[in-house]
Amino acid sequence: MTVTSVPQTARTVIPGPQRRPAAHADGWAELIESVKDAGRYPTTAQAERVTRVVLSALGGHVTGDERVALAQALPAEAGRVIASQIPATRPRTAREFVDTVAARTEGATPATARWDAGSVLSVLPTLVGEALIDRVLAQLPPGYALLFGRAELASRS
Repeated sequence: MTVTSVPQTARTVIPGPQRRPAAHADGWAELIESVKDAGRYPTTAQAERVTRVVLSALGGHVTGDERVALAQALPAEAGRVIASQIPATRPRTAREFVDTVAARTEGATPATARWDAGSVLSVLPTLVGEALIDRVLAQLPPGYALLFGRAELASRS
């Protein structure tokens, strides 16, 4: 990024406080807007709540280098949500993951929690790249690919 100085005489003074949320600077607002669109949530506040719940649940299930890479690739606020979670003591199935989301969301059912998880996780590949999502999915038990908006093919043994 190149920063160019503007001569003092060329600056325009605008009265009143200039508010630019820090979220715009690092992509958090764009992430929330993507989740809002994907999940068809009526408000930005609801999309943000869902995003925080799902990312915090995911943060407990992704470990090691993939967790670090995911936290670094996401907007700073999302990365903090991922990184602040205590890793799970055992791998959780996708169904258990959805149950965790439901337990953390007031009034949620398994169906709404599944919708919420898919709404958040399906926008991540665009933000962090398919290669990182491949690595994350390789670490998780079967069933998570559908939450990320991908088909999950059975492996041939």
